[in-house]
Amino acid sequence: MPEQDLTVGQLLLAEYQSVKDEQKARIGFRDNLLYVTLAVVAAVIAAAAQAKQPSMLLALPPVCVVLGWTYLVNDEKISAIGLYVRDGLGPRLAALTAHGNGFTTFGWEAYHRSDTRRRSRKTIQTVIDLTAFCAVPLAALVVFWVNGDGGGLMVTLSVVEALAVTGLASQIVWYAKAA
Repeated sequence: MPEQDLTVGQLLLAEYQSVKDEQKARIGFRDNLLYVTLAVVAAVIAAAAQAKQPSMLLALPPVCVVLGWTYLVNDEKISAIGLYVRDGLGPRLAALTAHGNGFTTFGWEAYHRSDTRRRSRKTIQTVIDLTAFCAVPLAALVVFWVNGDGGGLMVTLSVVEALAVTGLASQIVWYAKAA
């Protein structure tokens, strides 16, 4: 079987398919992180209530920070892939076509961003992210502080956890503004 030469266009399309596959996988993983967070929150709250041990709620902040950070990083990579397709691959592939630079490739990558309700959806998503990954663990810390009988070490740990959750919240807000 004779070897076929690959064209630049074929390589760019293969790269497009590869980054879109990565984006699709990251979207599925990111979205499942919200469900995992909800399940963990429910399990920890149920265990703490059943055992009548408010100190068990101290498990929520580190778990929510790790899951929230992973969610945020994947969300950023999903957006970066879209930007790369719009501003990198698309124009390079369009330049190879017979239509030249006036040809728009991968129009969906830009079109779906022009929806008039996109800004409100992004705001709502930011509120959901802050609630799931930050407000819930902060509420758990408040419950611990009000009802907990932990010693100085547990209180110190809870303050460190509050700082970590606050740091995550600032990153979520900062990223939402940047996007």
